[in-house]
Amino acid sequence: MLGMMKKDKGQYTEAASFYEMSLKIKRKTLPEDHPSLAPTYGNIGQVYNNMGDYSKALEFYEKSLKIREKALPPNHPDLATSYTCIGQVYNKMGDYSKALEFYEKSHQIYEKALPPNHPNLAISYNNIASVYDDMGDYSKALEFYEKSLKIREKALPSNHPDLAQSYNNIGQVHNNMGDYSKALGFYEKSHKIHDKTLP
Repeated sequence: MLGMMKKDKGQYTEAASFYEMSLKIKRKTLPEDHPSLAPTYGNIGQVYNNMGDYSKALEFYEKSLKIREKALPPNHPDLATSYTCIGQVYNKMGDYSKALEFYEKSHQIYEKALPPNHPNLAISYNNIASVYDDMGDYSKALEFYEKSLKIREKALPSNHPDLAQSYNNIGQVHNNMGDYSKALGFYEKSHKIHDKTLP
């Protein structure tokens, strides 16, 4: 809990220290592959990811994933979370093919485990779109951003910040493609939500 508090304050070194103390205590009494170690490894991975130490983040995310793959059924949402975290690291490292591989594994689980309008599916589509966007494949990015938006429009209130994010992302793709009038329309939708919901 102290690690979580430090992480939320952006005090990542202290957070890592508390998480590693927790891990040390757990490992004295539990086997190496005990399921309760997976979230702790994941938390440590997240801290290193936030610090920009991607090799350490991958190391801990992969330890978490290895435990979850042994302990959980293949369509468990916690596995999807692990795949997503690893995908995020690869995306930040610029390894887009690996990022897509892990995001798609995560997405396959969400498609089987969640109802079709679940917000996590929208996040999953958004993650995949962001990789295509970073790769400069704007038509694929647009396809997945629009799938994300479709779910969010059904599942969320009309002034939800995730809708603003979707409109902004689609606007950005249109902007990158040189379709400025469409970009402006989506940016204005995003701004309208922010204007209502933010101080």
